Amino acid sequence: MSMSTTGTSTPAMSVFWDNVKTILYALALAMVLRFTIAQPFRIPSGSMQPTLEVGDYIVVTKWSYGYGRFSFAPLEGLFPHGRLFGSEPHRGDVVVFRPPPEPDRDFIKRVIGLPGDRIQMIDGLLHINGQPVQRESLGIVNFEDEDGLIEPIQAYRETLPDGGSYTVFDRTPRGELDNTRVYVVPEGHYFMMGDDRDNSADSRVPSVVGYVPFDNLVGPAQFVVVSFDNTTSLLQPWTLFTGFRGSRFLKSVN
Repeated sequence: MSMSTTGTSTPAMSVFWDNVKTILYALALAMVLRFTIAQPFRIPSGSMQPTLEVGDYIVVTKWSYGYGRFSFAPLEGLFPHGRLFGSEPHRGDVVVFRPPPEPDRDFIKRVIGLPGDRIQMIDGLLHINGQPVQRESLGIVNFEDEDGLIEPIQAYRETLPDGGSYTVFDRTPRGELDNTRVYVVPEGHYFMMGDDRDNSADSRVPSVVGYVPFDNLVGPAQFVVVSFDNTTSLLQPWTLFTGFRGSRFLKSVN
């Protein structure tokens, strides 16, 4: 007498489907965390040197400024304008955002101007609302770039009116953006600048960044998770160790 096996499953198939469900649950959880809690980003350029270096992997918190369309990238087209649980950034925050001229690209800069501020560069010195920002020379520093080359660069410790302090680079005393017009930041917008001042296309360049709407902010950078130099390649796994920058591991972003 034979028995039909229709509608039954073997132990192997049961284990297979349990594993599939576990993977799907894990992926769903990862997506929820990415959209609502935090998201990793890789730094591809040197505009925020020395605060952030090429090859840094940073974590950006999504809840800090509330949730806007770009919190849910690449699904931003499904969400309306505006922010839920919105909280405004502070001057000096290092922020990931989408610039209006290129809303499909992530940029990272420092918030320098708040709504209503007047921002101007005069002979390489930042002015906010007509007052020069305090700047202390740190002398010439030997900075190793992403190609492993040592560059002697003039560094300054810049201190904002709110008390935030950080290091900026001034590569040339006659940089293209060292003297600008006065920028008046519109309501609901922010003025962003890179810390590597002569190596940053930022809000001083309207065709690239310009004034950044509150709606376009993704979130502030909190810390560097890990960092690798340009010798690192996934095709050569051992370089994950030889190219690892231990000094930047879990480094706070200020």
